[in-house]
Amino acid sequence: MGDAFIRHIELLGYEKRFFPSQHYVYMFLVKWNDLSEKLVYRRFTEIYEFHKALKEMFPIESGDINMENRIIPHLPAPKWFDGQRSTQNRQGTLSEYCYTLVNLPHKISRCLHVVNFFKVRPDDMNPITDSQIKKPEVFLLPKDAKKNASDITGPIVLQTYRAIADYEKSSTSEMALKAGDMVDVVEKSESGWWFCQLKNKRGWVPAAYLEPMDGPDESEEQEPNYAGEQYIVQKSYTAVEEDELTLKEGDTVEVIHKLLDGWWVIRKDETTGYYPSMYLQKAGEVNPSVKNELRNRSAPPRRSTIRNAKSIHKQGRKQISQETYRRNSRKYIQSRRNMRGNLQNKANVIIEKNEQEENKPKAQPAVPPRPSKDLILNRCTESTRRKIL
Repeated sequence: MGDAFIRHIELLGYEKRFFPSQHYVYMFLVKWNDLSEKLVYRRFTEIYEFHKALKEMFPIESGDINMENRIIPHLPAPKWFDGQRSTQNRQGTLSEYCYTLVNLPHKISRCLHVVNFFKVRPDDMNPITDSQIKKPEVFLLPKDAKKNASDITGPIVLQTYRAIADYEKSSTSEMALKAGDMVDVVEKSESGWWFCQLKNKRGWVPAAYLEPMDGPDESEEQEPNYAGEQYIVQKSYTAVEEDELTLKEGDTVEVIHKLLDGWWVIRKDETTGYYPSMYLQKAGEVNPSVKNELRNRSAPPRRSTIRNAKSIHKQGRKQISQETYRRNSRKYIQSRRNMRGNLQNKANVIIEKNEQEENKPKAQPAVPPRPSKDLILNRCTESTRRKIL
């Protein structure tokens, strides 16, 4: 398979830890060439030492000989005292640094120094903690605000969810669960796969196997939108359940309900059914890397297919039946047709009126009355007066 290398490094945020003393560590999601994804934690002092060593290894590319040849990104030195504000403000710089680092020539981006620094360490899998010390505070970096320090979230206590059934992982990037396990959710993806941590384990878990500790998860899901949003199918899928749709790559569909488990309700022409959200892309958006990732990942299981589900809630969230989706979709389509029909009728009426007006015979101008004899004698010329005498 060849040597391992890093495809992408994403800065998720940072943690404020209290053992053995208060300090801060950055959270990186490292995506490797085998499509595995690992969560690693690094202090900024470690990152800076790594950066200095990288510059020494490549003096030309670091600009030591000629600054015009520098391609290795800059990184500011640590402050004498790194507090929360400096840790937070540095996130935009770190995000750009990681992006540039991975996109450097292969002799740099794939060298052992880079690969070994971002490999998972024992303390990444099992951080040193003390049960007497309070739980670390997590500060996540919003995906759309990586360059704006004022938009950094936090502190965030990660949401805790409970597994409703056993789950056996099918790849190294996933995490196995037992019914009743309590997990902290780090990232929620629309694909239906959530990145979770459980003690010393971290990995992707199907959202369908999880439920919140504080009640049914109704508030997080959007209401159906029967007007629909246009999406393009990025990967073909053959229906397994009766309420699913079979589509091929390139089909255009309308998404009418985005559900958390990664199975969205869509409409194709007048047919309504479920389809894996990870195989869809919003019309007009371009993301070439999506197809490559889809080839190596399967759709998450649906909640309705989970056997021996053990819910902690006596009453689960209210589910919308497939018949309701179809009925409301038909109503929407019919109302849209009626609207189009009314508009067409109005247009036809206007056209008919215009045609009728055009076909009407044009009125002839009225003939003015002939002037009287006295008026001609008083006002007209001598030649005109002679004609009536």
